[in-house]
Amino acid sequence: MARRPPSDDPAAVRTRALRLLGWREHSARELRQKLEQRGFDGERAAAAVDTLAKAGWQSDERYVDSLIRSRVAQGYGPLRIKSELEAAGVAMALIRDNLAAAEVDWKEVVTTVWTRKFGGPPSGAADWQKQYRYLAGRGFEAAQIRAVLKGDIDTET
Repeated sequence: MARRPPSDDPAAVRTRALRLLGWREHSARELRQKLEQRGFDGERAAAAVDTLAKAGWQSDERYVDSLIRSRVAQGYGPLRIKSELEAAGVAMALIRDNLAAAEVDWKEVVTTVWTRKFGGPPSGAADWQKQYRYLAGRGFEAAQIRAVLKGDIDTET
């Protein structure tokens, strides 16, 4: 069965946007893109997102807070989270402020991820590189990775 093209009615755009927001938080740019992918006109999608933002239904601030909490719980580091937020079109100042205010103990997060994945210190240079690459891929900073691999972080926390 062919998919019916969306209506040009602003109420239909708003309804679809609210439905998307019902699943999870979206950045303004992300929401506009999803509406356009579903066949809505770009101007109408932008207008609907602006209206929802003014009404408090869409908030980049809430999106950033939600994504940070979610990714920290999944064991990702600050570089990965920052990159994901940038890709979603969030303002750099908002990213920087919320990451700083998140009160995340990155040492604890990197230690937990490292312990869960490897369970112990690297046995040689190749193992060191493997563990370093893994933690770097998860978005942790070089200083954080070196500290955990050298044992400079208390692993009994």
